[in-house]
Amino acid sequence: MAGGSVSIRILVIAAALPDHYLWRDAAAKAAVPIDLEILEVAPAASLLARTRADICLLDAELSDAQKAILIKAARTAHASTLIFVIGPKDSPRPPGVDGLLLKPEDQGQADKQLELCVRARIPTRVLIVDDSSTMRSIVRKILQASHFAFEIHDATEGNAALELVRNKKFGIIFLDYNMPGLNGFETLSEIKRLNPAVAVVMMTSTLDAGLAGRAKAAGALAFLKKPFYPADIDETLERYYGLNNAQQIYV
Repeated sequence: MAGGSVSIRILVIAAALPDHYLWRDAAAKAAVPIDLEILEVAPAASLLARTRADICLLDAELSDAQKAILIKAARTAHASTLIFVIGPKDSPRPPGVDGLLLKPEDQGQADKQLELCVRARIPTRVLIVDDSSTMRSIVRKILQASHFAFEIHDATEGNAALELVRNKKFGIIFLDYNMPGLNGFETLSEIKRLNPAVAVVMMTSTLDAGLAGRAKAAGALAFLKKPFYPADIDETLERYYGLNNAQQIYV
């Protein structure tokens, strides 16, 4: 879906009437073609059950029962559909959604929200750097099970990772701290020199309370202490894509 040759189908469900114009104008200005529909709950549930949507935007004011029906319909028709709830900051998060976005108050905010949606749908190139084949496999499987789309590469140590970074543009790098040759911080420093915009997630089993602070100071997006779980990576991905309702976006 990279590039502008394939459209992204977005369903906006139960939006207030004034917001219709914001979403439609945002879709018209998007960097990729957007097939956008604005629906009420009943027709949306019927449509979702029989057709594919790339992204569903659910209004936070919907009841829990309504959200559950729509989420189930979307997942049944197309398992990889991204489902976001649009509402005020710190809106409750129902089970089964992929993130929270702020309800737009003006055209600029609507443009930004739609930009985040598109960014989350287009495949992201990911690099996993770890000398343990088991750990690389674990991270790969967690990413592949996500509703987000990824092009996944891996490397067994720092120098091999840097060679890949010199030749490809990555969005996210999962980087082990304890590796032969260059350690995680040495590799992180060189990665940031080559590509300051890349998001780096440091991983380690080392029992050192100061490592997380050092990683953040060195420019890491997140720090994961092994063993970690799919929910930890999911939270990191939401921060990367800006889908945690606080508008934290890493570019």
